[in-house]
Amino acid sequence: MYNNILDVKGIKVGQVQDTEGLTGCTVVICEEGATCGVDVRGSAPGTRETDLLDPINMIQKVHAVVLSGGSAFGLESTCGVSKYLEEHNIGFDVGVAKVPIVVGAVLFDLIVGDPKCRPNIDMGYKACEAATDKELRQGNYGAGCGATVGKIRGPEYCMKGGIGSYSIKLENGLVVSALVAVNAFGDVYEDGKLIAGVLDDSKKKNLSTYDILKEGFSKGGFSIDNTTIGVVVTNAKLDKSGCKKVSQVAHNGYAKSIFPIHTPHDGDTIFTMATGEIESDITLVSSIATEVVEKSVINAIKNANSIKNIPSYKEIIGN
Repeated sequence: MYNNILDVKGIKVGQVQDTEGLTGCTVVICEEGATCGVDVRGSAPGTRETDLLDPINMIQKVHAVVLSGGSAFGLESTCGVSKYLEEHNIGFDVGVAKVPIVVGAVLFDLIVGDPKCRPNIDMGYKACEAATDKELRQGNYGAGCGATVGKIRGPEYCMKGGIGSYSIKLENGLVVSALVAVNAFGDVYEDGKLIAGVLDDSKKKNLSTYDILKEGFSKGGFSIDNTTIGVVVTNAKLDKSGCKKVSQVAHNGYAKSIFPIHTPHDGDTIFTMATGEIESDITLVSSIATEVVEKSVINAIKNANSIKNIPSYKEIIGN
């Protein structure tokens, strides 16, 4: 096992990032298609084709989920993914063509690097070219390149976020995994202990975003818009309703590791992809999804490296 999203057979992940512009995108590809659902909890989302995933709508399977930086501009990267998949004859057969079903979500990282540098068609295409089922890099890669956390005092007092993954496999062969790009307004916790978030004036110690909120302070505004976006992937047999329910419950993984969460400044979104190999109880799948999302968030923080004047967990706590 890789102990990450690549433990699910048939899944490939590709990541491309601009280390100067400090943004990037991540694509999760299932060439055979995977049943998919989504749940959006934050109040500032940026997404593609989430209406398609409503259980009452026709299309049952998607071929790729894209997680991207660049705010709404970053949705352009999903078009590069569609282009690549079409060229490789992957998609929903409509007779005259195969139409790739690509869904996605974006996070706000424009204030971290060059705001004119955004994931575009070319970056989405290159992420597909880089897709593999052999290796997954975590931390400052893909959509996690410009991700940060703890922004209530403004970008000068935040810490580095990133992208992280975790998986669990049971004896019966069931695998449930997650891949999360952590770019939260709030702080990140492990077992109730604060491990990343808003910094004090010295930038060497964490404060509590919740305590600051209770004192009546918040900078607010687009300068601190954020969003944590992720995908749960499982080999369980689920229909679209089941995938949506897993996504709903999996948000508990965010709540266990990030606080405050689902704020007006976040567009928190979780997709669930199911490849349909193993019969399983949805309550079990949902419960495991909660754990793997929580641990993916923590892995994103612990694998991140400092950028510019933004310190990482390794620098503040892990040294």
